[in-house]
Amino acid sequence: MKYAKYFLLTFFLIALDQAVKLWVHTNMEMGIAGQIEVFGDWFKLYYTLNPGMAFGMQFGSEYGKLGLSLFRLVAMFFIAYYLYKLAKEKTHPGVLWSMAAVLAGAIGNLIDSIFYGVWLDNAPYNAISPWFHGQVVDMFYIDIWEGRVADWVPLWGGDYISLWPIFNIADAAIFCGVAVILIFQKKFFKAVKQEVAE
Repeated sequence: MKYAKYFLLTFFLIALDQAVKLWVHTNMEMGIAGQIEVFGDWFKLYYTLNPGMAFGMQFGSEYGKLGLSLFRLVAMFFIAYYLYKLAKEKTHPGVLWSMAAVLAGAIGNLIDSIFYGVWLDNAPYNAISPWFHGQVVDMFYIDIWEGRVADWVPLWGGDYISLWPIFNIADAAIFCGVAVILIFQKKFFKAVKQEVAE
């Protein structure tokens, strides 16, 4: 199947994402005590759990995490179908590779959400079930700045924050896939217009 190469990238990134997460869970202590400096003091491996979405945002209700997990599940099927549809329409390969990376990221974090509450026993103590309530394992930390924000700053005033979020391979795959499409959209869709004109 000529579209298989895009899905192979997806499977490779999922496998890499899960391998790194399981290595971190098995070999690292959570938090500052277990952090590993990779490039000086600015890039570290730092084991933490994310109970919600990107940047640690969460839904407030008791069923918020369940809703998020189900949303991720629906989004995964939508993205997979959309990738297949784009491939059939002979969309620019750059879009297809990017969408394959986005799909890998969506599935990678979905696996954590569905299964890690059971496999790694990392569901929050008040979760209604460990299934679909797993917390996402994050580990890459770019330490640009960390500290207490001045009280006069809107929204974050008085909070202790890190300037850069801690992320994983799945997050990076989604970010890079979307960024490539946005940066090269003129080139990608110009090629599509030329094909239609011919």
